[in-house]
Amino acid sequence: MAEAVLGRERGAGLAEVAPLRRNRAVEGVRGYGLIVAMWIRSTMTYRTSFLLSAVGNAAITLLDFVAISIMFSHVDALGGFTLPEVALLYGSCSASLGLADLVLGNTDRIGSRIRDGSLDTMLVRPVPVLAQVAADRFALRRVGRIVQGAGLLAWAASAVDVEWTFGKALLVPVMVVAGAAIFGAVMVAGAAFQFLAGDAAEVQNSFTYGGCTMLQYPPTVFAKDLLRGVTFVVPLAFVNWLPALYLLGRPDPLGLPQWAAFVSPLVAFAVFLPASLAWRAGVRSYRSTGS
Repeated sequence: MAEAVLGRERGAGLAEVAPLRRNRAVEGVRGYGLIVAMWIRSTMTYRTSFLLSAVGNAAITLLDFVAISIMFSHVDALGGFTLPEVALLYGSCSASLGLADLVLGNTDRIGSRIRDGSLDTMLVRPVPVLAQVAADRFALRRVGRIVQGAGLLAWAASAVDVEWTFGKALLVPVMVVAGAAIFGAVMVAGAAFQFLAGDAAEVQNSFTYGGCTMLQYPPTVFAKDLLRGVTFVVPLAFVNWLPALYLLGRPDPLGLPQWAAFVSPLVAFAVFLPASLAWRAGVRSYRSTGS
């Protein structure tokens, strides 16, 4: 009898926890949206400044592809890839990183907030800390990278020698969104690491911006040890390399099966889960600056 009562109490407790977690997630999304809307209204007060910043952001990121184009003026192929094929890699990676940077890019500032004590203010607000950190000083100008990457991706898709089917066409937006989720997970994990390191923004950027720079080039130009690292350790290869290889009909240098091109969403979830747990552990370990 006692065991039955205890079992019912445990079941009731679990039933209460699930709605609380859902409500917490809803509060986070709502709080994030409100903060973002506030910063967008502030940004659009000076629309000319915003347009110039967005265009400048797109132009600066486009310079990377200009350098690649100059390289192709001297060679016909790079690692066996033509210019449109490299553009497919560049555009997809740039669009994915742009989305992640727009939504979660400000998480790299958590180290400075820990040092100056401004994180304490966020802890007493009725909004999840991650939502506040990510939405604070929301930079709408970063949409320039997304537009530039998406435009180049569209050109590459029309220029590459691919027999497009519905499945292949659908894989392109899935690749971009899943890639953004993978980059976002890396950003959250890097932000969590800063609770221990104090300031490791450059470490985080080396995996995001540095990783995107690497993914702009064909995987065939890199050593296999590096390919194993970005496939099985920090799975950046699932951002665009594996899906793009499937689209282009090219084999994977590591010999992975073709179905690996379709698991990017699952990889994003698998990376986000430990990243979110690390973030929770970091927030719980925070002891303030004492000021």
